[in-house]
Amino acid sequence: MYQALYRKYRPTVFDDVVGQEHITTTMKNEVAAGKTSHAYLFTGSRGTGKTTCSKILAKAVNCLDPRDGNPCGECEICRGIDGGSILDVVEIDAASNNGVDNIRQLREEAYFLPAQCKKRVYIIDETHMLSTGAFNALLKIMEEPPAHVLFILATTEVHKIPATILSRCQRFDFRRIPPDIIAGRLQFIAQSEGFTLDGDAALLIARLADGGVRDAISLLDLCSSHDREITAELAAEAAGLAGHGYLFRLTDALAKQDTGEALAIIDELYRQSVDLERLCEEMISHFRDLMIFKSAAKPDELIVLLPEEREQLQKQQADFKMSEVLHGLTVLQETLGRMSRSPNRRTELELALIRLCNPQLDNSPDALLRRIERLEEGRPPVNGSTKESTSDIHPGASSKKAAPRADLTQAPPHTEPESAPAAIPQSSPEPFAEWGEVLARLAKTNPALTGTLKGSCAYLQGDICLIDCQDQLFFTLIRQSDVSKTTLREALFAQTGKRYRLGPYKREMAAEAAEQKKDPLDDLTQLVRDSGASFEIR
Repeated sequence: MYQALYRKYRPTVFDDVVGQEHITTTMKNEVAAGKTSHAYLFTGSRGTGKTTCSKILAKAVNCLDPRDGNPCGECEICRGIDGGSILDVVEIDAASNNGVDNIRQLREEAYFLPAQCKKRVYIIDETHMLSTGAFNALLKIMEEPPAHVLFILATTEVHKIPATILSRCQRFDFRRIPPDIIAGRLQFIAQSEGFTLDGDAALLIARLADGGVRDAISLLDLCSSHDREITAELAAEAAGLAGHGYLFRLTDALAKQDTGEALAIIDELYRQSVDLERLCEEMISHFRDLMIFKSAAKPDELIVLLPEEREQLQKQQADFKMSEVLHGLTVLQETLGRMSRSPNRRTELELALIRLCNPQLDNSPDALLRRIERLEEGRPPVNGSTKESTSDIHPGASSKKAAPRADLTQAPPHTEPESAPAAIPQSSPEPFAEWGEVLARLAKTNPALTGTLKGSCAYLQGDICLIDCQDQLFFTLIRQSDVSKTTLREALFAQTGKRYRLGPYKREMAAEAAEQKKDPLDDLTQLVRDSGASFEIR
């Protein structure tokens, strides 16, 4: 009868456990010295060796011929525990035996002496699933345990274990196993089983396992059913991945803001029955790699990559600013959360890609700042197939390349065609005394716009409200968002009862108006006074 590889190659002694030397060394020393505790708590992510080490410890404390803290594996006790015929070693699944009655029964049995072994061992898996009453019942026997009883608690969520239980256990934290160690273990198993495993495939499987050896061996078992050599492409196909080729193509489309190409790739993967939720997870992982490349001096120490992947990432990260990478991560994380609840996962993912390819659809302050950065760099805000959508949203937008930063910051942009200089009355602007009240009204309907007007003032010139604001983001919001423009006009109308057009206040224009208003006779009068002569103006 065929036996799964993860069961066939499960470690039987502490020396066979990989990646957990900080735990196995301590436990071997305790067993060899005869100083084992009455209760242990093993915690860590799945597939890191918690249950395996529990069974090895149960054999080690009862072995008739222990060797340097390891069980011999040959005596009747070791063979009986491996075969499940020893009744003194009890493994309990707390997920299905989580009631107080189950723990009460355990307490009653625990006081009886073991029939064959030195110690009666209780291995409680998924301990965090026990009910409150069950924890209280377990605490009673752990406070005053019989000398012949050993408790081993295993859990993936240690934060759910009561502090009273934690304080009575020796705690061991199982770490995620590094991919290179998992890859080495996979190569050993492949060699023992007689099939060929490519080095890149071993590293890919190890990376997909996320630190768990059991998951890696299970995926290797799936790949070994093929008659040919196990390559990275075969491993990706067996795992249901889209593949890094698709990920790089999709990310390139986002960098170029090519909506059509991005949607075409999604359609191609959908026709291949690729799990789109898994694809979203892969994209999140890919954007995380981009973030690490852009922010870490030594990215190879934080992520595991194949040589060709590293070269492609190095080139691709230059196409994104850090703010764009972080925005992409945020959008994809939000999309992944919605996909699990959505009846149409494809639509959710396509919406996310359209948002990332068309930043003009996002009117949040962060999105506007990213667009301003692109304009300052002289980069076009959109590209390729997105030009048409841009003209639909902003009919008056120019198709010319963005001006350099020096030209952009010379003066605030005009917000409306009707507020052009030719339409401004010749009377000098007067300070708007009710501007503070207008901002108070605006804060109730558009707090984001109000934040950009901090420290601003306004002037009235006929039916135009001229706004003096140092924050260029305000003028961008007014120019590109009809909602912002409308809310500000409504706040002005609610305060004054009059409809005003909007325009920027230029200090040099005000100074020129004041200079023109000045009477030339004033200079002559001052000159005569300075000379000491007497005069009379008639």
